[in-house]
Amino acid sequence: MLSGSTPGARSVAPGEQSAPKTAPVRSRPRLVAIVGPPNSGKSTLFNRLTGLRQKVANYPGVTVEQRVGRVKFPGARGEVELIDLPGIYTLEPRSEDERVTCSVLRGEMPSVPKPDGVILILDSTNLARHLVLAAPILSLGLPTIIVLNMADALRERGGQIDVAALASQLGAPVALVSASKGEGLEPVYEFLTGQFGVPAPSELPVIHDVPRCREWAMRLGQRARYHPPAPPVWTRRLDALFLHPVYGVVIFAVVVVLVFQVIFSGAQPLMDAVDAFVQWSGQQLKASLPESAWRDLLLEAFWGGAGSVIVFLPQILLLFLFIGILEDSGYMARAALIADRTMARVGLQGKSFIPLLSAYACAVPAIMATRTIEDKRDRLATILIAPFMTCSARLPVYTLIIAAFLPNRPLLGPFLWTRTAAMLGLYVLGFLAAVATARLLKSSILKSEPIPFVLELPPYRWPTVQSLGLRLLDRARVFLRRVGTVILSVSVVLWLLAHLPLLEGRFPPIEQSLAGTLGRTIEPVIQPLGFNWKIGIGLISSLAAREVIVGTLGTIYGIQGDESSASLQAALRQDLSQAGAVALLVFYAFAMQCISTIAVVRRETGGWRWPAIQFVYMTGLAYISAFIAYQVVSWANG
Repeated sequence: MLSGSTPGARSVAPGEQSAPKTAPVRSRPRLVAIVGPPNSGKSTLFNRLTGLRQKVANYPGVTVEQRVGRVKFPGARGEVELIDLPGIYTLEPRSEDERVTCSVLRGEMPSVPKPDGVILILDSTNLARHLVLAAPILSLGLPTIIVLNMADALRERGGQIDVAALASQLGAPVALVSASKGEGLEPVYEFLTGQFGVPAPSELPVIHDVPRCREWAMRLGQRARYHPPAPPVWTRRLDALFLHPVYGVVIFAVVVVLVFQVIFSGAQPLMDAVDAFVQWSGQQLKASLPESAWRDLLLEAFWGGAGSVIVFLPQILLLFLFIGILEDSGYMARAALIADRTMARVGLQGKSFIPLLSAYACAVPAIMATRTIEDKRDRLATILIAPFMTCSARLPVYTLIIAAFLPNRPLLGPFLWTRTAAMLGLYVLGFLAAVATARLLKSSILKSEPIPFVLELPPYRWPTVQSLGLRLLDRARVFLRRVGTVILSVSVVLWLLAHLPLLEGRFPPIEQSLAGTLGRTIEPVIQPLGFNWKIGIGLISSLAAREVIVGTLGTIYGIQGDESSASLQAALRQDLSQAGAVALLVFYAFAMQCISTIAVVRRETGGWRWPAIQFVYMTGLAYISAFIAYQVVSWANG
């Protein structure tokens, strides 16, 4: 039961000023920063308030990601712009993420105006620890509302808090809410629509005096009649299992296998449906347009190139769905602790695990996420090995080649099939390459002293449909934007190269085109790997993005009249031997085929030296490994 005000109650600070009768005219919407410790529910509240009205970009001059959204109100109340800042515990920054948050709050971030107000979100079930942040935030002198999140968990576990008493002690409005369920948000909306008043807190300690801040927070909690909730029973029981040195590792391995089994098998019906729609729409377009070069461009570049990549959207979204469930449920933090033991053996710390794990989605945000690592050498080592992790861009390449050359048969009954095992093997291969490279770096040029890994474990929670839905919608937009820009542009350029130069006013055979000439030029270099000139064109084009090779091959075979997914697989079997297919998979497991990743590494490291070393090292490793794989499989096949 909650004593004092009801959930969502609002208390006005003693020094809060009433709104004037006429609000001044503003040239831009008011900017409100959402700030709080990690795992306090910042992103959940941000998503709840902004819905789909949000965008993701980078802060000027740095690669830390900023999320900005808008809250629109009916009538003359206009709208408010929200900015979701990286999580912090104090205003004494140690990592780049924390420096960004402090810079924005103090108005020192270029091109980002100083916030007009602050929403400080704290975990009400962990208030004794999180309330320490209130002192430095209120000391900034910005209009602030303190949002105590997870009111439902506080209530269910028998916790109590007097909201009005806490607001009186803090000198700022306080709201008790459940961001995941949308409960008690009325005071937050009132704060966003009203004229902000400056808080008048009393007895604020010096912000850099951490012990004094803690004493102040404990004394404040006692005055506000805060009764902490009982520890969550299920969290203790599950942690005893998931964090067990033996059972925890086994459970983690089982979870990974099941996830990839579902991704490979469960997504197939949806992929078939998307493929059928692409083919049907292409046939309809072909029948409705007169024969011309424009029709060929539309069918072969758009439908044959970009369409062949869109087929893999269900599989990629399924991967992000599972990642979202593991993150939102709280299990991912436990996986980081389990991995910390392995990371320490190769000279890295547990904080490297989260960026490396996010690299399974995409290396670009993973490299950005290394900003949370305080040690510069650990951070650089993590940046250099992140592209080895199997990102979602490799998924279409792996799926296409595995489906073309490996029949799907059960290995362990219904639990593990051959294609899933092959996919897992490639993920393990990339992980082993990352571990070996990290060991090499940390034992030589990037050697540093080990740093203890400290991580606050959130309680286990049920992921919300809204949070997962917004995540999937965002990833779908990113993927489709990539298809509509990078992949489509490459497909169009490739189509033009495949039709030039004109021979007696006619398109040449693709072997005699500019694209064919380029492929045949590099063919002697890649022939020892079992690749022909068509695969060579794909290797060059996929420098833009790994999955572009699928669109490239779709364009090439679309020109030859085989643009469906099944026909693409059949065409690959004509141009690649089994040994060549294995070599191609190994090449893509190691090669750094991504201009976006190279650009981000350059920005993160401040020059071209490290990305150049990284590109040469990964490409060389990919070539040598692919050559060995081709020779071994060729020898094994007799």
